[in-house]
Amino acid sequence: MTDSKISFEPPRGMRDFYPEDMLWRNKVFDAFRAAGEAAGFEPYDACVVESYELLARKAGEEVGEQIYHFLDKSDRHLALRAEMTPTLARMVAQRQKELAMPVKWTTVAQCFRYERTTKGRKREHYQWNVDIIGSESVLAEAEVIGVAVDALRRMGLTPADFKVHVSSRRLLSEILSVSGIPENLHAQVFLALDKRGKMPDGEIAGMLRAGGLDEAGVRRAFEIMTIEDVAGARAMLGGAASRGADELEELFRLAGAAGFADALVFDISVIRGLSYYTGIVFECFDAAGEFRAVFGGGRYDNLLTAIGGEPATAVGLGFGDVVVTELLKARLGAGAVTAKKCVAVGYMAAEQRDAAVRLAAALRAKGGAVDLALKPVKPRKFFSRAGAAAYAAVLIGPDDVAAGTARMKNLATGEEREICLA
Repeated sequence: MTDSKISFEPPRGMRDFYPEDMLWRNKVFDAFRAAGEAAGFEPYDACVVESYELLARKAGEEVGEQIYHFLDKSDRHLALRAEMTPTLARMVAQRQKELAMPVKWTTVAQCFRYERTTKGRKREHYQWNVDIIGSESVLAEAEVIGVAVDALRRMGLTPADFKVHVSSRRLLSEILSVSGIPENLHAQVFLALDKRGKMPDGEIAGMLRAGGLDEAGVRRAFEIMTIEDVAGARAMLGGAASRGADELEELFRLAGAAGFADALVFDISVIRGLSYYTGIVFECFDAAGEFRAVFGGGRYDNLLTAIGGEPATAVGLGFGDVVVTELLKARLGAGAVTAKKCVAVGYMAAEQRDAAVRLAAALRAKGGAVDLALKPVKPRKFFSRAGAAAYAAVLIGPDDVAAGTARMKNLATGEEREICLA
């Protein structure tokens, strides 16, 4: 056996979170949870390991190339969850007859996906999921998008920093049908157009031809991508009734009433690659276009039936932590996150240790945060270290113990006040 040096790096695509990294993570997670709670979403969680069959039913057998999966000791085919939506569907289906619909659930879940790592994409990430199941109202879309916008605002961003691009797969299907493109080819058009901006138009045209469209259909598909607003979509429909257009107009009205219309833009090119989306879809991008999508989601009406549950319409989003953290660092700067300030308590010699412990306990009992020195420390070193994280400091010496009092120093102003050690 040969000795080999163990790498101190985490596995490729995985992350460690040092204390300075946790400051950013907590800023993001705190905003997620506060926004969800403010909008009345109930928190839930689940096991990180799922059955491979459940994930394959949602994403198809090719999911095996994208996730970490394995056989356990009883030959069960299991996988680390790549996203939370299949688990949510399983949990709702399990108690579907007991739940009072609609349900509004939220979670921050760690997910794993085996894929090429790039800027904004890791093999491990945390994802905030917000879902409403059992409501056909467009107000469900408004609530889900609104809670995400609220979270971004709580992080310190404004609609000048981001925009939520909104479209409708239902509307696009209506336009394709009026354009003479058969319904059985709609999914292929969705798949090709979802690549717009990610690959040259020539390659997209090739995908459309390979999917069965003739040259007229290819031209029509690209004409559709020039639509700039809902009015333009209605014009292309030639006056035909459109549930998709009606729903989008209702969403923009509701966003205005809720106060976040300035965060929304119509974008016919938003498709969302996953085939289970059926209605309104949306993706959020930074306004400068420097990063991948911040979050995305839409209405999905068939997922529960796909795994054996009863029919139930649903709206949801997935909001990863990786891209938004990069965006926050770029827009807000390092000073946007700081450790919570505490009181530093130290002692000069072992004889004063018990007094320091009692003082720390008393301050903590009153709700304060205290960083207690673990060994005797000299004044210069103590106050130098305290200044990095504390707003005040107490260094107990022999005279303090004898007097039963000590001096608490405000590290910002230098002012001192007497405190009791009893």
